[in-house]
This record gives sequence, C-alpha cells and structure tokens, in this order.
Amino acid sequence: MDDEHTAEYTVPCAQCSAVDWGISDEGRFYCRSCHNVIERTREVVDLSFLKLSSRVSTIRGPRKKQAERGHVWMVCEGFQFILKNQADALLAHGVHPQFKDDVLCPLWRCYLQKSRQAYTHDPVRSCKFRVRAVGSDLESASEGISCTDGESNPASTAGSNTENSGFWSGSSDTLTYLSARKKRSQSLLSMKKTLSLIYLALVWSREALTLSDLLRLVNEGHIPYLNAYEQLPEEMKVTGKDSLIFVVETVPSHHAVHKEAETLIQFLQLPAFPPISRQTLLHPVLLSLRYLSDVNLPDELHPWVCRLLEHTGMMDQTLHTFDPHNHPTLPRYDVQAAALIIVTLKLFFCLDDMTEWHLSNDLGRQKDSGKVFNLRRWYKVMQAALIRAQERRDQNVSRKQWKSKKQIYPNKKEKCSMIKKKRIAEQVQLCFEKLTSYPSGLQDVGPSSFIFCWGDEEESDGPSLHHMKLDEVVTRRYDFLTPLNDMYWHPALRRCLCYNSHYKEVEATLPRSFIWLLQLFAFMFDVKPFCLYEEVLSVERRIFDTRLYRGKSKANAGASAETAGASAETAGASLNTRTSPRRTRTSPRTAEASVGTRASHRKRQRSGKS
Repeated sequence: MDDEHTAEYTVPCAQCSAVDWGISDEGRFYCRSCHNVIERTREVVDLSFLKLSSRVSTIRGPRKKQAERGHVWMVCEGFQFILKNQADALLAHGVHPQFKDDVLCPLWRCYLQKSRQAYTHDPVRSCKFRVRAVGSDLESASEGISCTDGESNPASTAGSNTENSGFWSGSSDTLTYLSARKKRSQSLLSMKKTLSLIYLALVWSREALTLSDLLRLVNEGHIPYLNAYEQLPEEMKVTGKDSLIFVVETVPSHHAVHKEAETLIQFLQLPAFPPISRQTLLHPVLLSLRYLSDVNLPDELHPWVCRLLEHTGMMDQTLHTFDPHNHPTLPRYDVQAAALIIVTLKLFFCLDDMTEWHLSNDLGRQKDSGKVFNLRRWYKVMQAALIRAQERRDQNVSRKQWKSKKQIYPNKKEKCSMIKKKRIAEQVQLCFEKLTSYPSGLQDVGPSSFIFCWGDEEESDGPSLHHMKLDEVVTRRYDFLTPLNDMYWHPALRRCLCYNSHYKEVEATLPRSFIWLLQLFAFMFDVKPFCLYEEVLSVERRIFDTRLYRGKSKANAGASAETAGASAETAGASLNTRTSPRRTRTSPRTAEASVGTRASHRKRQRSGKS
C-alpha cells in the first residue's frame, strides 16, 4: 500500500541519499534505510463535502398524506350492495331464489325511479355549496347546502366534499342525503328502510318468514345489518360523514319496521299483493299451528282456533292481503296469530286469575290427570323455560360485539380519540374473556323458526305437552262440543279516535295471567305487550260485532250500547251454534267491573251448591 503512495516521490534521503520511502501510522514519509522522518505527508482526497448533484433542494414543512380514494360512487350504490348481501343471506337460509330476482330487484328499481335517483331523465344528484371552515359541525354545514335538480359531475361533487365544505366522505352525494330538505322527504333510503324493503319482498313472495323472524335473524347476525358496510367492495371507501348514513348501532323495533313498510308502500304506490290463502304459511290457520307448537300447547287446540277464525270472518283471504282499495293496511301476521291463540285460551280458561286455577284444581284430583291438559302444569313448565330463554338472550346481548372492527371516523379530529377508545375497549374485552368461562363472541348456532325446544332430550326446555287431551275442559251441549267454562271477560271495546294504545292505563286492572300471556308472546316476537293487547281487542270486536265510537251524544251512546248488547247476545248465540257455544257477557265494561261481576257470580254458585 505504501509503494502506491510513495512511487511518485523520487527525492533521495538527505541523510543516506537512498530513495526508499515509507509512510508511518501518522501519515508522514520516512526513510526505510536510516528511518529519517521528513515533513512530507500523504495526500488524502475527501469528496464527501462536494455536491455531486446540481439539483436545488429546499426545506419544506411536513407533507400531508393524501387520502386514498377509490372509485367515485353514490349512496344508492352502497345500499344496493347491502340489499344484495341481505338477499343472499336469506337465500342461504332457504328462501326461494325468485325472491331476489323476481321480487326484490323490481321493488328496488321502482324505488330508484320514484326517488329520482336512477331510471329517470331528471335525476336528483347535484348540490351547491358555500365554503365553510374545516371541522365545522354538521348542522352548520348543512345550512350552506342547497340541492338542485339535473345532472352534475359526481367527481366535482366529491372534490367539494373534501376541499370546500369541510366534509370528509367517500361517496359523492353524501351532502345531498344530509341536506335539510332531503331529510324531510320520504325518498331517502336508510338502513331501516332496507329491512322494510326486504320484508315487503318476503310478503309479496309469500314466504314463511314473518317480521319477527326477520328481525331475529338480524339480531343473531345471520343477516348483515349492524356492520353491513364492512362487506362493501374495497374500491368503495366509506369514510367521514358516510357514517351518518351507513353506521347503525341498534336494530329497529317490530313496530318501527312495520310502520316504515306501510310508508314505503304508499311511496312506491304498489298494487295489490298476491293473495294470502289458507295454504299460505302466513295465513293464521298455519301460522297459529306453528305458534301453538312453539309455546307447548296441545294440538287439539288448533281446531278451536280455526273455528274462531270462521266465526270472526278472518278465514277470508282478503283480510290478510294488502290491497290499496279494499284492504289498505299491511297485516301483522305474527301478532295476529298470537292474538287468536290468546282469545281461544280465554274462551277455554277465562284467564281472570280465578277460573283457570279452579279448573286446574279439579283436573288435579282426577286419577288419569297425566293425559289431560292442565293449565297450572303448563304454566310452570313455560315459566321455567321463559326464564331460561330470557337469561340466554341477555347473556348473548351482553357478549355481542356491537362495535365494528372497521370503524368509520366522522371527521379527522375525532379519529385519534376513537382509536384510543377502541384500544381501551379491546383491552377490557380481553380482561372479561379471562374472567368468564364464556367466549366473548356469540356461538355459531344455526337459525331456527322456534324459540323453545320441547321433548325428552337433555338440551330441551321441558317435556312436550302437545299430545295432551282437552276432554276434561270441554262438554257436549245440544250435540255440540263446547268449553266447560261459560264465562268470558273483556275490556271496553269502544274505539278511541286518538288511535293510541291505552294499555298502560288499564294494565293495573287486567288479570295477571292475561298479562303474563301477553308478555310470553311479546318475548317471542320481541315486541311491546301493547301491540298484542290491541290485536286481542281487534279480534274481540269481531267476535261481538261491536261498533262503538267516540264523538256521539250521550243518548246515542246509550242507545248504541243497548244495541251492542243485543248484537253481542246474537253473536254469542251464533258462537254456540257455529263454533264453540258460549254464554258471554258482551256489554263493554272495564276490568274492575268485570271482576266484581265474576265475584258475585261465584257467590251465587256457592250458595246454590249449599
């Protein structure tokens, strides 16, 4: 290595005149013969300080990362993917394939055309903006939005969402959906309306799924709803204000979805639905048989439900088929079938907190009581199963992961706080998984049309009572089988012009056994008890043919009450000859008056026996 650096230096040494140079560790030249050190040093070339590029560099602040944008898409396209996934989930659970292609797709196209979002020459898409400060709230930003009709450029709209108005969203027409005028209209589609549209398609297809079945499948996660936006394609970026449209944290109630479905029918101006005949699974004849089996009641009770249908005229298919001219209301098939079962049980056992227990005591004294249906035994079995079912439902709800794994942040300011809350929630969930023996997520259990399971198996809810006989609670009168009980009570059947339920007002006066029966079916359908109560009153008005309305004078009201009493006696006689014979008290009265009358009737019976 030294020869390379000393080859060009040929000056002889001043001491010994030799030309043999070397380089010391300090980089100085020395004579190898006499070890004389001179002042010359090795030349070192350092190019690190030289600028090898002529490019001029400037110092800038931190660059903002550009948000990844997918394809330009509209809100209705997102809902279309969600509807498709919901329909595919129903097809996977046994719904007929024509439900999706022949029913749901035409309804969806009809909605898009009626709302002027597609299939029209004058679509509603464009929006005009006034510049707002970034990070302003939704209400103040929506004030600066004015929608206009006509075609517009979706790309420019999407750019305005991000840059001008301070809105952070992935879809191009989010602001149109969030405008004040559009919020007041019925043309906007929401997550709740997707369930209403699915339900209308199921009714049109005459599938065996009721509204309570549909909502139960949604609650159990078999149909995408809460986190349905997670299944959207990757190129459809759901961000920012899209969360106000696609993110939901609760499943709507039975009453809310049914009301939304009726509103959707009026908006779409649908024609008459296909008839719901006796062979259709939505008809009360077959639907009541299913619910009788689910609540563990005897099979022999079903013919009496059918007789009640014939007497009330509810066997007619026109009463169960929506028709905008003849029957412009959408029936609640599940609630209606449960109301028929409750009225039939009232005909047999009265359900006044006295008669049903006296009949059960009389049956308990018989020797062959094991083959005869006993209401007391049925109540004990059902009450135990109901408590266990409620506990299972509460445990499943508490273990359910309601928050989505793929969160949407309404704005950039809240992103950090939401990420922090998500991490804390995950840590708390891990702690609960270690403390409890149950897994944090719901077990993968297949859906079922029944809430309870009866039989002798280990996992059943109790022994089956379907084979029990009703021989001891019926008697033969005038060559007709009639219930042994000859009493019937009912609240006031006069209709209220306010169209509001008065269940809360009269609940304290109603018998406890009747309220328990309402709560049983309310738990099965996940509805409020007042819905069943109003449906029971509707069936009883048909039985007694009562036509009493508010707004009449007192004289007319009294005359109409007498007429109703006479018509009720006629209806009772008709019931004795056509269906289950019965002597009923049919004049409208409150529950307190009816209880007092029953008490006096019991006193007369005891005095007659003595």
